[in-house]
Amino acid sequence: MKTKNWKKILSAGILFILVGSISANVFLAINLKKYYSLLYEVELDPLGLSQFPEESLQPATKPVVVFFGDSRAAQWTSPEMENFTFINRGVGNQTSSQVANRFDEHVKPLRPKVIIIQVGINDLKTIPLFPERKQEIISNCKDNIQKIIQASLAIDSKVIVTTVFPVGKVSFPRILVWSNDIDEGMRDINNYILNLTDNDLIVFDTAGVLSNDEGKTKPEYKYDLLHLNNIGYQALNPELVKILETIK
Repeated sequence: MKTKNWKKILSAGILFILVGSISANVFLAINLKKYYSLLYEVELDPLGLSQFPEESLQPATKPVVVFFGDSRAAQWTSPEMENFTFINRGVGNQTSSQVANRFDEHVKPLRPKVIIIQVGINDLKTIPLFPERKQEIISNCKDNIQKIIQASLAIDSKVIVTTVFPVGKVSFPRILVWSNDIDEGMRDINNYILNLTDNDLIVFDTAGVLSNDEGKTKPEYKYDLLHLNNIGYQALNPELVKILETIK
């Protein structure tokens, strides 16, 4: 009887390992396809210029506010304000360099009164892969933020620069390509943003709304490690409305 029980336990153990191995391989295959798709999409259209064709432009009858940046900007739902037309020009997975280099194509033709900038996290998340380039990555991100600001001011737009949104708690498998250097870089970039000054520039410090005591995104606002859910954007919008109401 004991031999039979051990055989059953051994068989169950082998089955468990087999199912676990198959599940892990399926998970890896799905994610590998996802990342290869993103890579090749960038190779086909490095700046994402095809995202917003010219025929999508509609004449605006009210002052235009543009959300501009990466996926965090792309997912930002507009607040309810009747005196503005909101247009989104966020593109997922873009670095600050990609965002800066598509300004003339995606923002300038809209003649916006206000430009809301949210960029940076896609630069910073590369640091663990290229640790020797950490300072270069951070410095380039600051330079690109400044380029976007100057391009915005050059077309007489008011600028709202948001600090880089906090991230959620890091979990497997992201922990394999994460490091504390990302958090350090985020603090560096945000300190840079918080010290920006210009008469036509407003800094929106999002941490006061989104962060918990540990400096991470509050669980109720988290969609995944890098992104907010709709409730998170709904929490940001009342503060954004207050800022927009000051703009004449």
